[in-house]
Amino acid sequence: MSATATLAGGCFWCTEAVYQSLAGVEAVESGYIGGTKPNPTYEEVCTGQTGHAEAIRITYDPATISYGDLLDIFFATHDPTTLNRQGNDVGTQYRSAIFPHDPAQEAEARAAIERAQPDWPNPIVTTIEPLATWYPAEDYHQQYWDRVGSRNPYCMAVIPPKLQKLRKGFAARLRD
Repeated sequence: MSATATLAGGCFWCTEAVYQSLAGVEAVESGYIGGTKPNPTYEEVCTGQTGHAEAIRITYDPATISYGDLLDIFFATHDPTTLNRQGNDVGTQYRSAIFPHDPAQEAEARAAIERAQPDWPNPIVTTIEPLATWYPAEDYHQQYWDRVGSRNPYCMAVIPPKLQKLRKGFAARLRD
């Protein structure tokens, strides 16, 4: 039986690339969550005026990879200590946030923040936000790294270091 995790860790192209590599992850969809405007477009979300975060929705097999593992990877592959920012991406749409699907996920999110804090010199500012309406991003954003990321200078600067952290710290979790 599949489960769902919803995470925001900056640019969704960058977080999507990390999770697509994991054993037990069945699907990763980029989208928008946590805002006030129904059916926002990428251009609207980029203004920072809708309140949405760029996020990913992960469908996974909890018998193969746990929610806690997904969160540990989340904290190891993005900077959870910068408020409304990931690298050069600045604005609330790039915030670090977890959107739990149930009370057990919320408790695990709190525990994951505590587990991750010693690895960071500054306080973790990742928020735990109520699950809200999910809006899939436009088709051209889906599986971006696999399709065109290696031809995008931004992606080439940001994604390979994330994938290197993933391989270094979570090699046993990668697909064969």
